[in-house]
Amino acid sequence: MARSSSGFVAGLTAAAVAVIGFLAYQASATAPSPADLAARPSQTSTAPSAAPSGQPAKPQKDTLALPVSSGTGERVVYALKDRRVWLVDAKNQVTHTFSVMPSTVSPPPGSYAVTSRSGAVRGSDGTQIEHVVRFATVQDVTIGFSAAVDGTTPTPDPTKRTGGIRMKRADGDAMWRFASIGSKVVVVS
Repeated sequence: MARSSSGFVAGLTAAAVAVIGFLAYQASATAPSPADLAARPSQTSTAPSAAPSGQPAKPQKDTLALPVSSGTGERVVYALKDRRVWLVDAKNQVTHTFSVMPSTVSPPPGSYAVTSRSGAVRGSDGTQIEHVVRFATVQDVTIGFSAAVDGTTPTPDPTKRTGGIRMKRADGDAMWRFASIGSKVVVVS
């Protein structure tokens, strides 16, 4: 019996070696050559890339990250250069962030409070808007967040002085639920 079981094991071993050899052959046939690997840029490198001057490149800014200089506590944060808004809860956690289309008149950086809200009105540019959340006035132009009922966020007419910071309707819904009268709005550059 020992002879037949050792023959059986030898047969299994030979079959296993043959299968492994076949799989190794298939893998080598589809693997890139060493020359291909050398020519291809590494996609897993974590080293900083070099700038044309030979200096390390500056890390790119994460435009979705909450600006460090935006204060603490529950607030709406509006970054002028990034054209982005963050809704931040009392624990300093971002609950929602979205891009916006600024108007022709912008508020200077600083801290504000929501002064009024309107469910639906016609904007100073003539567009039907909803979920209007106003927080500042600059040279007789009222500044506030709003969403166009038609869902558009076009670039404003540069010849008109308007204060509507436009967002998509879903973002307008989130802003409406979040920012009541007296809510803090922090504007950063």
